[in-house]
Amino acid sequence: MTDTRSGRDWTMLALVVLVGLNLRPFLAAPGPLLSEIVADTGLGYGGVSMLTLLPMFLMGVGAFVAPGLQVRLGARRGLLIALVVLLAGSALRLFVQDGLSLIATAAVCGIGVAFIQAIFPGIIKARFPASVPVVTGLYSATIMAGGAFGARLMPMLTGAGYRWQAALAFLALPVALALAAAWRILSDVRTGRPDGTLTRQLLRRPRTWGLMLSFGLINSGYSSMIAWLSPYYQSQGWTSGDSSSLVAVMAAGQAAAALGLPALARGNADRRPWLLLTIALQVAGFLGLAGFPGLAPVLWAGLCGAGLGGSFALAIVTALDHLPRPEQAGALAALMQGGGFLIAALGPYALALLHDWTGGFAAGWILHLGCVLVTALIYLRFDPRRYPAAMPIAG
Repeated sequence: MTDTRSGRDWTMLALVVLVGLNLRPFLAAPGPLLSEIVADTGLGYGGVSMLTLLPMFLMGVGAFVAPGLQVRLGARRGLLIALVVLLAGSALRLFVQDGLSLIATAAVCGIGVAFIQAIFPGIIKARFPASVPVVTGLYSATIMAGGAFGARLMPMLTGAGYRWQAALAFLALPVALALAAAWRILSDVRTGRPDGTLTRQLLRRPRTWGLMLSFGLINSGYSSMIAWLSPYYQSQGWTSGDSSSLVAVMAAGQAAAALGLPALARGNADRRPWLLLTIALQVAGFLGLAGFPGLAPVLWAGLCGAGLGGSFALAIVTALDHLPRPEQAGALAALMQGGGFLIAALGPYALALLHDWTGGFAAGWILHLGCVLVTALIYLRFDPRRYPAAMPIAG
């Protein structure tokens, strides 16, 4: 007898992978092409930072807006529309002629991604209740792997003679594949109306704000690395291809840690030892970038990537751990991402300002080192024995 439930689970996992792979390439791709983009558009450091800041900001806003849209549209229709928006934003980059239009395409892509990543943690909790850490790790790993794909592909395409606009627009093709898969795989399921009372209860809990702050501080490091790691090493004489390899190394480290650390952590409800390991990795990586950039750049990129990717995945798992019911846990994870991405959006712009003030990127990496240490203090408070007291939710 065929196990139809198992088949549905595998196809849903395949969809999670295909969609996850498309959530970061549009962010990671411009970095290795920065010299060409600046030469053709005249964007300064502040303008370049908007290519990451604006989508991250929209991801934060989207986490608050997406639940209501999901009720009106349904999960299937909402995801399909979001993928069409992401597809359009990517394809429109073929026609970019100036900095403003390039920033506009980044915003369009960010709108599509905002809806997608706001609803997925709740779906994972509902569809895979016994495997939340592993499936969340897989989802996070595919997000990070997608960033590596986008960064590494760009120099290959421009080296083959394509304009940077065409190289960026090429990323519409894997989005089209994910769109086709979602059309075939995802069922048209509607969710209940968002519980405004639940949201208000969550926002009254200090733990919700702690989750937001820690998620935001860590992801500000990710957004800055995506925006500035490649230009940082290009300013030291590296080629576009070589600097894109560093971004790919960072993203590969993210993917490996995002997949591996939640799986290792699943045997213990206390995620803090693993969260603190991600902090140690980032401390070493940011110290190396700031103080010894030429000594072991691949190591620094890999350490930062592993710390950032592992922390991203474990943060989602930790938020989901706080509440037993999928709709409650999903709402908390969405709030964490919403507030967190609003904070994370400031990372690239802060580095741009520090670069203008100091003439280099080292001060920015030190800033993120400080953010990581503050996050460590917050992580220490995530004792699972105290989750019911930290998050007493009625209903």
